[in-house]
Amino acid sequence: MIRYLLWTMIAMSAVGSPSWAQSPPTPLRIGWVAAMANAPALIADQKGFFAQEGLKVELKPFGDGPVIQQAMASGDLDVGYIGAPPVYQWFSRGLDSRILAKVNYGQAAIVAKASGPIAGLSDLRGRRLAGVARGSGMDVLLRGYVLKDIAALDPETDLSLSQLPVGNMNAALDTGTVDAVFSWEPFVSQALLRGSSRLVFDVNAAIPGYPWYVVMAPIKTLKDRSDDLVKLLRAHRRAIAFLRDHPAEADRIIAREFKLEAVTAQNGRRLPPEEVVAEARKRLGWADELTASDRAFIQRLMDYSRDLGFLARPLKVEQIVDDGPWKRAVEQN
Repeated sequence: MIRYLLWTMIAMSAVGSPSWAQSPPTPLRIGWVAAMANAPALIADQKGFFAQEGLKVELKPFGDGPVIQQAMASGDLDVGYIGAPPVYQWFSRGLDSRILAKVNYGQAAIVAKASGPIAGLSDLRGRRLAGVARGSGMDVLLRGYVLKDIAALDPETDLSLSQLPVGNMNAALDTGTVDAVFSWEPFVSQALLRGSSRLVFDVNAAIPGYPWYVVMAPIKTLKDRSDDLVKLLRAHRRAIAFLRDHPAEADRIIAREFKLEAVTAQNGRRLPPEEVVAEARKRLGWADELTASDRAFIQRLMDYSRDLGFLARPLKVEQIVDDGPWKRAVEQN
């Protein structure tokens, strides 16, 4: 009888002590490039979509994709919201990871001073153009697609191509340090709304819906936390639907979280931060399905990287894409 009572007390104690029965969920560590195009990560967190899927996440902002890949290679991150180029560049160096879904389309454009001589791509010949770090995804897009394929310009000899932090580009235009910049949102919209700059080339107008940021994960996360990845992708889909269906509220969240400031137009009119986001939507949008044309574009970027000497060996897009978790998320929604 004593032994029976003892076991009964132990069993009741276990039932009444959840901390003994199960450990708290391990956070999913998400690194994201802190760019407007990656707004779905921000929206999913702010609107509670991750939590509603039963996910505990640690959302960590970074300045660029290569830094996220370094953190992932060190085992400090489980998932990334980054551009496709860092994924395949690090894959070629041995970081076995996969692209799971799309995040956005569009964002990049060439902008020039409104009072200057550059109205089209052909006017860039002999001029000073600022881009970002050599070998980065945006640099590959600029050198391989915009300059070589579309403008028929050699980036090494036909113009002076320099590198600037994107946050400094508009000021460089204003001071005349450069003649044009290859920038992205919200910096493009800020320059245009001020009225001091003109849009020379919108990549999304030339390749409608081209993919840029993607959701990716290393093989270890795919193996160890496959169910959590499906939950994340369900939250990701809900965030994109929110951006589409509730643009005014979404724009307010984006403006607040990115600390966008009001813009003063040339006529003195003060434009609220939300108007910057609304303007950016003309060149930027969000979608989660990685279509056949998206894969073809990523393959094109791979080939550019190889031709430009930024990729050590040729790769095929099939090597770095796994849409299995995304398909499961779609089926469960």
